[in-house]
Amino acid sequence: MKKLLLIIFTILAISNLDTFGQFHNYVVKYGIQSFIIQPSTEFNNDSYKLSLLGRGFLRKELNSYLEAELGVAIGELNGKDPINKNWSTFILPTDLRIIFSPIASANTSPYFYSGIGLLRWYNTQNSSLRSPKKSDKIGWALEIPVGAGTEIKIGNETLLNLSFGYNFIQSDDINYFNSPDANDGYFNLGIGLTFVMGAGLTDEDHDGLNKDFEISIGTSPTNSDSDGDGITDYDEINTYNTNPLNKDTDNDGLTDFDEINIHNSDPKSIDTDGDDIFDGAEVNTYKTNPNSKDSDNDGLGDNYEINAYKTNPANNDSDSDKLYDKEEIQKYKTDPNNADTDGDGLSDGEEIIKYKTNPLVPDSENIQRISDDKAFNLNQQNQTILEGISFELNKAEILENSKKILQQALKYLNENSQIKIEIHGYTDNSGPKDFNKKLSQERADAVKLWFVQNGIDALRITAFGYGDSNPIADNNTEEGRLKNRRIEIVKIN
Repeated sequence: MKKLLLIIFTILAISNLDTFGQFHNYVVKYGIQSFIIQPSTEFNNDSYKLSLLGRGFLRKELNSYLEAELGVAIGELNGKDPINKNWSTFILPTDLRIIFSPIASANTSPYFYSGIGLLRWYNTQNSSLRSPKKSDKIGWALEIPVGAGTEIKIGNETLLNLSFGYNFIQSDDINYFNSPDANDGYFNLGIGLTFVMGAGLTDEDHDGLNKDFEISIGTSPTNSDSDGDGITDYDEINTYNTNPLNKDTDNDGLTDFDEINIHNSDPKSIDTDGDDIFDGAEVNTYKTNPNSKDSDNDGLGDNYEINAYKTNPANNDSDSDKLYDKEEIQKYKTDPNNADTDGDGLSDGEEIIKYKTNPLVPDSENIQRISDDKAFNLNQQNQTILEGISFELNKAEILENSKKILQQALKYLNENSQIKIEIHGYTDNSGPKDFNKKLSQERADAVKLWFVQNGIDALRITAFGYGDSNPIADNNTEEGRLKNRRIEIVKIN
């Protein structure tokens, strides 16, 4: 008996005790055990006689550490009294045990147990000694089993069960000899088989997928997120239809988690919006919206902006000239990457929106930049053209950019307070003559008014509008019409 106990202790000592293994997470366990038992009575020091016990049990998991076990056994306790006469007692123990298995490896699971039960006994062969106290030949007694053991995996659903223990019996009548010393009991050393049912139907990682299914598809039954992308295996399979073994199912450079939770793109499609740019490139390289073919809503697809026009697909005005890229390309034919396509010092947006000029022609609509050091001089005919005076299209409102040349003329008039001038307004021949005549007069009056508002005596200035008469260049060309649209100042004294 001592040698067998030593073997059990050795098995427990050499077990690989690392992490929880397949001994947990099952539906039910059942098994059979055979025991060699050793009575513990008043006759302990007398000769041992072979005693056997058979037991069956049903076990259910309570949590990762505890199991509840219900067992029924049948056996016979045999021994010899001090005068070497045999005694025998039939026993039928029934008990409920709690199994505590705090650690397990892939192949072994040590455990401890304790419980409570009832023992039915019947003395079949009496001792030759007379009991000092009245003893019952048959009866019931409370029983408390304690012990330890280990389960060793020998098959996918089969375990070898080795155990040893002691059963405390709350009676001293088991050997039909009742003394005031102590109650009876018995040691047990057992071997058996445990069968596991439903281990593959458990969900150890609580991700909603059972063990057998996870093994069949290659995911980890102990890790709810096999690829570590922040989405449970269950959601990847049943909700998003993504690959639970690949953080980036469509290999577009974005993780499934980011596509679903941050970018709202399709984790199964490398190009969610179908613009021929991978979602990863849209997010990481071009900073565009992977769900929109035209991220900046400028009317040009992201792909065209990137590959055809070299514009910024995330900015509807790449050159910041206040014109949409699409307008520049399709309507105005200007360069969407150059704020001043014609290089005349005015942005395309200023020319089109503010001055109503042609952004493809330098200095169009008589808008010219006058350098600060350019002098205001009259020619030999005592006249000059105020190059740079500009107005709203078909209106007499002087634009802001005209102030430089007007300031020069104002300086000249202030320095020569004795002179009087005439202001002559001209147009090209693009419109009706009556309209041109009226417009030229209004523009000449507007220039006069500006001088008066800036301190020049109105009596020194007379304004005339001559329409499209007296052209100084060919009205058949844009350049000629540009020159003909002018304001002249003529000295009259």
